[in-house]
Amino acid sequence: MNKSSIIPKPITEYDLRLLRIFVCVVEHGGFAAAETALGVTRSTISVHMSNLESRMKLKLCLRGRGGFSLTEDGQAVYRAVISLFDSLNDFSLLVGTLGKELSGELVILCADQLDHAKQQKMAQVIQEIHDSSPNLHLVLDGDSISNIEKSLLKDKAHIGIFPDYQQIEGLSYTPLCNEPIYLCCAHSHPFFNKVDTLITDEDLASALAIHPGIDIDLSGKNQLTKLNLAAKAYQFDTRKSMILSGRYIGYMPQSYIQHELNMGLMRIIQPSSLTYQFNLSLVSKKSPREINKVKLLSDVFSRVFELN
Repeated sequence: MNKSSIIPKPITEYDLRLLRIFVCVVEHGGFAAAETALGVTRSTISVHMSNLESRMKLKLCLRGRGGFSLTEDGQAVYRAVISLFDSLNDFSLLVGTLGKELSGELVILCADQLDHAKQQKMAQVIQEIHDSSPNLHLVLDGDSISNIEKSLLKDKAHIGIFPDYQQIEGLSYTPLCNEPIYLCCAHSHPFFNKVDTLITDEDLASALAIHPGIDIDLSGKNQLTKLNLAAKAYQFDTRKSMILSGRYIGYMPQSYIQHELNMGLMRIIQPSSLTYQFNLSLVSKKSPREINKVKLLSDVFSRVFELN
């Protein structure tokens, strides 16, 4: 009889109970260690495990003087059971949210500080979410792009806001906003009082410059090749501080330095040629565990940021 002709048995409540005991034994490293967690005696655990092996017609574990260990079949069953229980949890979460008011945490993570205009729009997003779902506990925080990606994939965050220079499998990207980014220097830098036409390629290549600290798009990479990258700062606020020291030049969006430009504390260098686009995206997991929360966020962001 080939595998395609085998009719699998339905999983019963008793099977699930035995599988939960099996997982507990594995994660505690043996029968003795699992006694307290399960609240039953070692002999009772042994009976349950024997019943499971009989029902599955598989040898799942070895126990004796050499200690507790899983067989090859036992390892395969353990991995499958973990996947099964994760699926059951996902199903329970989905059913629990259908037709009910959203509650629990709603996590938004940003990789960049928001300028004034984006802060105003974010405030409107928060206002609309609170008014429509007052039982939600909002969490708005900052983190690195790599950490936000991991949080989204592990369902520990619902929406991320960061540049989509490198898109990864499992995440969905929606352009949120974009603006040009310019090479800047401070009033105490030698370039500040120098006319753009007199700042040569050699001057740019010799001046100390700041690398953004991430793998940016091709147009940005081409601009960075012209510079002497001697420092690194991803966040715009820390990069601005380094530029204001007068020791470095670096790329900044104009919206983040408009106050300094108005006060004569910074200037933009050769804006027509030394520029590239800075793009922010709204990022979510393609198949999120709490799909209704992600949909709420996506809808509100789309409306406030006029994405449609």
